[in-house]
Amino acid sequence: MALSTSLRVFETHARVYRHTWRGSLISTFLNPVLYLAAMGLGLGTLVDGGSGPTPLAGVPYLAYLAPGLLAAAAMQTAAGDASYPVLAGLKWTKTYHAALATPVGVTDLLAGHLAWVLIRVLMTVGAFAAAMVLLGASGVAAALAASLPAALVGLAFAAAVTAFTSSLDSDFGLSSMFRFAIIPMFLFSGTFFPITQLPGWIQPVAYATPLWHGVELARATALGTETQWAVITHVGYLVAWVVLGTVLARRNFRRRLEK
Repeated sequence: MALSTSLRVFETHARVYRHTWRGSLISTFLNPVLYLAAMGLGLGTLVDGGSGPTPLAGVPYLAYLAPGLLAAAAMQTAAGDASYPVLAGLKWTKTYHAALATPVGVTDLLAGHLAWVLIRVLMTVGAFAAAMVLLGASGVAAALAASLPAALVGLAFAAAVTAFTSSLDSDFGLSSMFRFAIIPMFLFSGTFFPITQLPGWIQPVAYATPLWHGVELARATALGTETQWAVITHVGYLVAWVVLGTVLARRNFRRRLEK
């Protein structure tokens, strides 16, 4: 019964997306590809042709950049779908309250939501992986393999951002989250360059971000290189974000909806 009702919630999100997918084409699919083309092909030409060392010896900058952007695209998609839509369901449109008038429970509501966000992440990751292959940044097998850690990054952010959003009473916290958390992580979590090039005092902060762990995993998977930490450490850290975020989101949903 629980699985059936969770699938009904998932189906609801899918049916809504059938009518709204055009609005997500640019943010979900086009923007990441443009970043890859501009930074990898444009800036990458200067990096590869420069006199200084490349971020990873013997690897073209486009191939180095692509797995990082793959993980970052998963983060951005998950954060977008786990923020304003969740606050809308809790506060503005109150669709979550309406759902609870049916056999759907709080756990079903959360599970269906997270499952849908994961599918949205997989859409983005799949499109980006295809772009990696078409632009010559990666082979097919490597792009598919790198998609797995990227999907885990998306799920980690889906759970964590849902937990954060469900604790808010206004969207001010969401704009602050994107401005002071999501964008800095995108820029300073190893997506574009090794974090060892950052000032020493900020490196521990970068190591603590879930995106860095995802970037490391995706890059190691795509390029066959070693990670700075053990693979199991990266995976365990991201799974911990999924578990903790889900637990906190469920608690917040119950507090907000079961009154």
